[in-house]
Amino acid sequence: MLADRQYMRRPEAPRAWSATIILLALNIAVFFLEYSSGEGSRTHKLFLEYGALSLNGLKRGFVWQFVTFQFLHGGLPHLVLNSLGLYFFGRPLEGELGKRQFLKLYLFSGVLGGVVQALLGVIAPQFAGPMVGASAGICGLVAAFAILAPESEIYISFILPVRAKYLLPIMIALPVVMLVTSSQTNVAHAAHLGGTLGGIAYLKFFWGSSAPRFNWPRFRRTPARRELVTTRSAKRSLWRKESSKPIDDLPPADFISREVDPILDKISAHGIQSLTDRERRILEAARAKMSKR
Repeated sequence: MLADRQYMRRPEAPRAWSATIILLALNIAVFFLEYSSGEGSRTHKLFLEYGALSLNGLKRGFVWQFVTFQFLHGGLPHLVLNSLGLYFFGRPLEGELGKRQFLKLYLFSGVLGGVVQALLGVIAPQFAGPMVGASAGICGLVAAFAILAPESEIYISFILPVRAKYLLPIMIALPVVMLVTSSQTNVAHAAHLGGTLGGIAYLKFFWGSSAPRFNWPRFRRTPARRELVTTRSAKRSLWRKESSKPIDDLPPADFISREVDPILDKISAHGIQSLTDRERRILEAARAKMSKR
């Protein structure tokens, strides 16, 4: 059935109170609670002792720190930068994946980032914590966005345009280089690396069979492009003669065979991002016709 095809389903659009907005609100609320009595106060120290991820805390059995550290931040600039990343990448991903899968992706990436950082702390005690921030989860979101929308342009620092697909190797290589060459221990490069790998792993292993199959340039050949929309079927006797009727006046069966099937073939070969505005309008019309049946 046409409606059973994954790319014919309408993505779940984020509502006013989407999971992204709820996460942002939680981060802001926790930030104000954390700093309600000022930095260095007893309240602030309690938040860090029990909520920030640290090797000492894990040794005491505070395993919840793998989640709670993601909602704490080391100052207002830290909160603002992470909030921007969460909003700009979270909204489109939530619309594509749905609220539940989006939350799982975000939290899984954050937890894996915390695990990688904690393992590094075991090897190198200077990285043992405490660690706070949502950046590991956000790195997972950026990695997932780069996989699902590889041709989209992302403006680094709102200035430099970069194709999303080029961010993946950068996000994997940069933390490794920084860990090897930098003497800074207050930046969780290992958590960023773990979060990025978490985003990739979640789509590949946990999102299910509907996850997109993307071509890694090194390992797979890019299939040759072929014109699908303008190609006519060789079995002309099986199809009705092309009519001059407007699209809206075509019977459903003719409409699907003449207008929709070539577009679905194009999506299978080149992805939904290759569609023109006209082709997208045809899919919307097909969706409306199917809903009336």
